[in-house]
Amino acid sequence: MKTFNQLIKAAAENVREIFPWDLADKNDSSAPLIVDVREPYEFEAMHIKGSINVPRGILETACEYDFEETVPTLVKARNKPVVVVCRSGNRSIFVAAVMQKMGYTDVISLKTGLRGWNDAEYPLVNSEKNTVEVELADEYFTPKLKPEQLSAK
Repeated sequence: MKTFNQLIKAAAENVREIFPWDLADKNDSSAPLIVDVREPYEFEAMHIKGSINVPRGILETACEYDFEETVPTLVKARNKPVVVVCRSGNRSIFVAAVMQKMGYTDVISLKTGLRGWNDAEYPLVNSEKNTVEVELADEYFTPKLKPEQLSAK
């Protein structure tokens, strides 16, 4: 049996990662498709401007034609640069690994996720396309664990 962190570590061995500042330095002509794999409510709260939302739960069918979840922009990006993002950089590792298995040739995970993006004070927008204040995003990304969710250690 493997733990969540062990699964991430194993998947990360085969996935390239990019730091937020390196992604932010991409200009319009070399900008990758940014795929946010968080849940829709997370995406609506805040995301990188221009990114598309493809929740992890529908990823495989979103990457293929002939499904209700098909996202043509994503299907057509199979041989183009794609950066996968999530809150912390964990879900994006898993997604990037799956996309590679599905034939995506240039897929990268955002190391540190949107928390790291926000820590570097790069802009996030909400569903109304308004910029989200850094402090509000800090609060949003701060884990809120309940006592019963903590290990006994």
